[in-house]
Amino acid sequence: MAIPTSPPTTAKPRPRWLIPVAVVAGVFVLIVLPLIASYNGMVNKQQAVDQKFADLDATLQRRHDLIPQLVGAVKGILGQEQKVFGDIAEARTHYAGATSDTDKVAASNQEGSALARLLVIMENYPQLQSATNVQDLQTQIEGTENRINVARQDYNAVATQYNTSIRRFPRSLLAGMFGFDKKALFSATTESRDVPNVDLGPTPSVPTPTAPPTTAKP
Repeated sequence: MAIPTSPPTTAKPRPRWLIPVAVVAGVFVLIVLPLIASYNGMVNKQQAVDQKFADLDATLQRRHDLIPQLVGAVKGILGQEQKVFGDIAEARTHYAGATSDTDKVAASNQEGSALARLLVIMENYPQLQSATNVQDLQTQIEGTENRINVARQDYNAVATQYNTSIRRFPRSLLAGMFGFDKKALFSATTESRDVPNVDLGPTPSVPTPTAPPTTAKP
């Protein structure tokens, strides 16, 4: 008696759409996802730079607002030093008109340089030493310069990280496509590299020479 056999099974054909979908999925995982991660990483770094610059800008604005008060307090006394006041006015105009981070960095350097020259000139005027309002302004400006220095270092740190990130391949290609531009670093000028040191303490006065006593002729 013959044993019945089951009919041979035939493999079901794979759907034609499966291979294209697999290719697209592979491309997405291998290429698109890393690009998205790179883009988001650059966005995060750019926002960090913008935040640090906003902090720095607020401190620079404080110095910008203090300068007219100092100028008003000493301008009448420094009658022979009018050029420095012109330089300060020009620098403040550039700072007020700056529209980009790069322009604001350059303008703040110019303003800091002019202010530093004014503070040095003030050392030669002993009559300013007893002016309480001038001393108060000096203290506020020195404190502001210290805060500017800290904020400048913080900004430069994150800006350097960002600039390095957008220059590395393949992020450099993505940065060029989506407009991630290099951020300007805040480099202090020679005059404003240190906190101005103005000595408003007492200085010894120089005695005025007197003529020798005259004797009456006999």
